Amino acid sequence: MFQDRRRSMRHCTGPANGVGGTVNRREVLRTGLTGFASLGLAELGKLRAAAVGPTQREKTAVILVWLRGGCSHLDTFDPKPDAPSAFRGPFHPIDTNVPGLNVTELLPKISQCADKFSLLRSVAHDAGGHPAGSLRVLAGDPAQADKTLPVLPDWMSIASWVRRNSKQRIPNYVSINPVDRYDSFTIAGPTYLGPSYEPFKVTGDPNRPNFSVPNIGTSDTAQGQRLSDRTQLKANLDRLRRDLDQTGMMEALDDFESLALRLLTSPEAGRAFDLTQEADAVRDRYGRNQWGQQCLMARRLVEAGVDVVTTEFDGPLCGRVANWDDHAVNHHVFEAIAHRAPFFDQAISALVEDVYARGLDKRVMVIVTGEFGRTPRISHVASSGGGVASGAKGTVQPGRDHWPRANTMLFAGGGIRTGQVIGATDPRGEDPIERRVSPHDFLATIYQHLGIDYKEHAIMNFAGRPIPILTEGNAIPELTNAPKESRRGQS
Repeated sequence: MFQDRRRSMRHCTGPANGVGGTVNRREVLRTGLTGFASLGLAELGKLRAAAVGPTQREKTAVILVWLRGGCSHLDTFDPKPDAPSAFRGPFHPIDTNVPGLNVTELLPKISQCADKFSLLRSVAHDAGGHPAGSLRVLAGDPAQADKTLPVLPDWMSIASWVRRNSKQRIPNYVSINPVDRYDSFTIAGPTYLGPSYEPFKVTGDPNRPNFSVPNIGTSDTAQGQRLSDRTQLKANLDRLRRDLDQTGMMEALDDFESLALRLLTSPEAGRAFDLTQEADAVRDRYGRNQWGQQCLMARRLVEAGVDVVTTEFDGPLCGRVANWDDHAVNHHVFEAIAHRAPFFDQAISALVEDVYARGLDKRVMVIVTGEFGRTPRISHVASSGGGVASGAKGTVQPGRDHWPRANTMLFAGGGIRTGQVIGATDPRGEDPIERRVSPHDFLATIYQHLGIDYKEHAIMNFAGRPIPILTEGNAIPELTNAPKESRRGQS
């Protein structure tokens, strides 16, 4: 019976690490869920070990810039100058270097590299809370209610799982100022893939003069040999008790320690994370601030071979409450956007231009988004406290609230046709009226760029049941470089 099951799953793909394993969706239906649930851990392990990973035509990569809290689409990438005063912000649209493509006056540098990106103005969903909205965009979770923890692995962890190479000397998934939490809620994680597929996390402000990433790239040859000897000794001891582990944690610890050793002894890794390797003029162009240097590090990492880099724009550069959640109780929305716009404009424009200037644009896709947009109708509420971009407590000021019904995303690189606007919202910016797309379509687009077959892959959860990486959605044709024939049937 076991051999029959094994033959039926001959299209399994993916590494033999962690709890997860991947199976062809059609084979899932043929074999039946109960058959998978009845397999023991040892049998599952054998199946994973026999799996053959997918081949990659080229070393594609993604940089995600995450705007925690949700950016106002009307005041940045989808201006509505003719909207009624109750909706219209104070910022005027300006021309870009692409005729017919406008952004607001807050983004002059971005406006001059519009020929190198495309705007997707019609993303919509119905998860209105920050955790639920983040889980929808990052993992495709269909739930509308907020959750304290994710139940589905995010796309970054799945990409890390598919792309894992046990011999790589640099992590394949790095998060700079990690995209992982919203207050007390966890908004991203590998869940049933196992902890091996969490990102290598870089914290702190890379603009600080004394900034360094710890435990990276020792140059001491003798120290490296001592570390290798100790690791081999521990591996011999651990082998005696590995069969006792029933949770996947032993394997995860092995993965962590193996990666740690490679990072400690890899000069290549040390150089990739070291921003002092860049000329002062380049660092200045990105902006001598946290966001600018995060973007510069992201570019260096994909150039060094990292597959997925995420970086979150939050903190002091956002204003008083340190995020993009521009309710009137938090921020004077227009002062907040004006405060952060110069840092945002400089960092994003430098990243986009650099990706093209360095010949990375065919394989590296840059995405800028948050979990949703902001309400087109302006609210007026008393501030809960004074500070940067917020009046004194009790001051009535304008704000924009959560708005999952419309959002704009920026895409650059990835071999896509640039200088285009995809989709449109109504004259008030409330809802898509053309080319509406969902977060599932967004995820499918990323997977297609990374060479991951989102229609065929499924991952076994903690119970051994195969869960498709996407239950719906299609790659957005305008944002892929796939041949036309592979786009048939997509909407």
